[in-house]
This record gives sequence, structure tokens and C-alpha cells, in this order.
Amino acid sequence: MYVLDASAFINEYHTTEQTASIPMVQQELEGEHAFRFDAMEGSGMHIHLPRDDAVEKVRRAAGETGDLDVLSMTDIRLIAATFELDGTLVTDDYAMQNVAERMDVAVDVIAQDGIEEQRNWSFQCSGCGREFDEDKERCPICGSPLSRKNPS
Repeated sequence: MYVLDASAFINEYHTTEQTASIPMVQQELEGEHAFRFDAMEGSGMHIHLPRDDAVEKVRRAAGETGDLDVLSMTDIRLIAATFELDGTLVTDDYAMQNVAERMDVAVDVIAQDGIEEQRNWSFQCSGCGREFDEDKERCPICGSPLSRKNPS
């Protein structure tokens, strides 16, 4: 089963396989893209609401990779739905791909190249320059804000 992100409707993704999505994706779409969602739902697309425990698993995985702050609740719930359905996530979002790969969830990209490697982001203090594995609102040493840093 292919679980569709908003980009699938925007880029008119086609498959002969069964499809699914979540109601929050429909809320992100406008105009013809929203009509496409409605049409696919009317022709058999499954609408799935992921359980809270699956959502929490995704949140933990996103925290581990450092992607939690850049994922929307829609993104998190889409990954959770794909995880529960043992499906393939259809998205161009790199952070979603990174978390999905961490959870061994298959991904199919649409209009862009997929990620080349899974990343565990680090966070660097803008004041003292110290690096941390986990995101915090402020540096526990000097109190300056942290920014996400590419681990390469």
C-alpha cells in the first residue's frame, strides 16, 4: 500500500497499487489538489488514522535523528500511518525520508531525488560552539540558542 503525502497530490502521482492517506493531508491541499484527494478517496483510497503509540514511535525516531523540530504533526502522522500499514511512504520531504529510513519504512519519491544516506543531526550552540546530540531550546552551558548542524 502506498501512503500519500501532499506532494503526491500536487505532483499527480500515479500508481496502480492500493493507496492511503490521512485527513490532515487533505487539509493542506487547495483547489484542484484538494479535488484530487477527494476523487481518490471516492475511488477507494483508504483514509487511516494512526494510533497514538505509533505516533509516539515516530516522534522518538525523529528525536533520535534530529528531525523532530522540522516535521509537522501531519508529517509525523503520515510516517506513523505508513509504519502501521506496513506500506510505502510517498513523499519528497527529506526529513520524512530520513525518519522513515530510521524506522525501516519504505519510501518512494516523486519529483526529487531521494535521500542518499540516513543522517543523525547534531546541534551546535551559537554562543560557545559546543555540540550536542539532542536538541534543546538553549545551551545548558552558556544559554545561547542551538542550531541544527549537518553531521558530515
